Amino acid sequence: MEMLNILNITSIYAACLGILLFILSVYVIRLRWKHRVGVGYGKNNKEMESGVRMHANFTEYVPTILLLMALAEISGSSDLVLHIIGGCLLLGRILHPIGLFLSTGSSAPRGIGMALTFTALLVSSVNLLLNAL
Repeated sequence: MEMLNILNITSIYAACLGILLFILSVYVIRLRWKHRVGVGYGKNNKEMESGVRMHANFTEYVPTILLLMALAEISGSSDLVLHIIGGCLLLGRILHPIGLFLSTGSSAPRGIGMALTFTALLVSSVNLLLNAL
């Protein structure tokens, strides 16, 4: 029996973002071993704090946006809109930790990464709302 193929587009982005989460998780684990920090950031440890924030920021945004994408895909959103949302989210989540890796302050990759993430959040929310009305 053939399985109904739903959520194909969301699945592509979820898989790619899952790989990125794995990379960020391993990075944080390595930092914890390096600095011998079990929980938190350690005392005045900017490298540890930056690594933990890369991971935490990812987990703060990605699940909600993927859920919005999945609901939008189920409700019949266009493939183009879903790819725009997923592309913004994926690129944003790649750029954000690159920016934090370069500097704990402001950086172009970090700013662009957050702007793309916010774009994905807003577009997916408005798109889903319009689909539901």
